[in-house]
Amino acid sequence: MSQAQYGDTVTVHYTGRLENGDVFANSQGDEPIEVTIGDGQYIPGFERGVVGMKVGETKTVTIPPEEAFGTRREELVVKVARSQFPERLVPAIGQQFQIRQEGGEPLEVTVSDLDDETVTLDANHPLAGYTLTFSLQLVSVK
Repeated sequence: MSQAQYGDTVTVHYTGRLENGDVFANSQGDEPIEVTIGDGQYIPGFERGVVGMKVGETKTVTIPPEEAFGTRREELVVKVARSQFPERLVPAIGQQFQIRQEGGEPLEVTVSDLDDETVTLDANHPLAGYTLTFSLQLVSVK
């Protein structure tokens, strides 16, 4: 039986957990995901975790922030005056939307705080700064 290697396209069932045990992602009860190992579509630690697995094998990998969604960067958190928002838009904590950067590139942001005068926008990935644990089951190797 072959082992998953870089360049292989594999299907994987997974459950992703935070350090406190909370599940943030799960493919159980759904279709497994398809990953081409090494193409960078998924976080590096996840792809590395699949390498060497055999079909049917399960394992758990713990991935530090640097191999997942990165460390939190405070320069990606900014306060914006409420007056810069359209009147019809009522921001709420946890709300996500896209803004345009100076070069026109879209940037996904989350409202992380607000008061009467300002709205705090966070462009960090919601899982940035977290150590993640994935339970993996290799379903197939192509």
